[in-house]
Amino acid sequence: MSDTLQLAKELISRRSLTPQDEGCLTLIGTRLEPLGFKPEMMRCGNVDNLWARRGNSGPIVCFAGHTDVVPTGPLDQWLSDPFIPDVRDGMLYGRGAADMKGSLAAFVTAIERFVAGHPDHAGSISLLLTSDEEGVAVDGTVRVVEALQARGEKLDYCIVGEPTSVTRTGDTIKNGRRGSLSGTLTVKGIQGHIAYPHLTKNPIHLAAPAIAELAATVWDQGNEYFPPTTWQISNIHGGTGAANIVPGSVEIEFNFRFSTASTVDSLKAKVHAILDKHGLSHDLIWLLAGKPYLTPRGKLVDAVSAAIKQATGIETELSTGGGTSDGRFIADICPQVIELGPLNATIHKLNECVAVAGLDTLSEIYFLTLKKLLIG
Repeated sequence: MSDTLQLAKELISRRSLTPQDEGCLTLIGTRLEPLGFKPEMMRCGNVDNLWARRGNSGPIVCFAGHTDVVPTGPLDQWLSDPFIPDVRDGMLYGRGAADMKGSLAAFVTAIERFVAGHPDHAGSISLLLTSDEEGVAVDGTVRVVEALQARGEKLDYCIVGEPTSVTRTGDTIKNGRRGSLSGTLTVKGIQGHIAYPHLTKNPIHLAAPAIAELAATVWDQGNEYFPPTTWQISNIHGGTGAANIVPGSVEIEFNFRFSTASTVDSLKAKVHAILDKHGLSHDLIWLLAGKPYLTPRGKLVDAVSAAIKQATGIETELSTGGGTSDGRFIADICPQVIELGPLNATIHKLNECVAVAGLDTLSEIYFLTLKKLLIG
């Protein structure tokens, strides 16, 4: 059994349902301390976070991730207990195997191997880990980033261990993510009896032309790395439940997944202009869940790509697709952030699993990346 597999199994065996950590961070911190790391536990609310650093100079290479996992779903539909790691036919089964305890294990074993071979390496190595990524994500990575900002610590390169691979370990890395901007729009009308429409104002009818224009609007053209920004309605709530009443208001929930080709302010301005154009009486509450970030081709992307090529023979692809990740917070203190992890085919699913061989490959890629960034 490889060191990476052994550590992955130890982590999976801890029931760290978000936002619980169940000792995963202590396990990792204890393993890193003999290497010269200084583990620093940062508890915020009911969330455990870990910041650990080895070295006092730059550049700083950071590995980031999370110990929390999503709920298991129906236990009787798992082929084995999701918190008793099980290896079958070359696959490691368990909740968090792919998302992302396998990556955490690969982080640690890559660092152990690198430090053993290069104890006097240039720069610094750090880990930023949280137990609050799968949940509301308000007391996790973002709080650690705020603490580092307050004391003037910045990162140079960051690798987030999110599961990015599609068919082979290392075939895809995320070099950015779209932002997420949501709105709750309430269009106001006048409630009344449906048989007397001249005494009412139907807010659903009033909102319809504006909805059509919002849906048809081209917000931007995207760019080399991002597809065009999209606007989508997720929910519409209107009416009292009775069939003979025109409602007094309708609530429309929508979301932008937006690229670096747009800004939060530009999107808001366009929406308000369309609503004003249609003369709607309305309230609009905005919620920014995350800004977009992008790491163009450069030292980090090149180093990771070369490491993947050396370890697997694969020419990796760059992608900015998918949802948000904690990279959106780390980008505030780090100019180069990418995501690289195992196959994502089973994440959040029943019988989540990862290839045992893929874990060792991932550790090798992380190890080679450290060599390219800190040794040359």
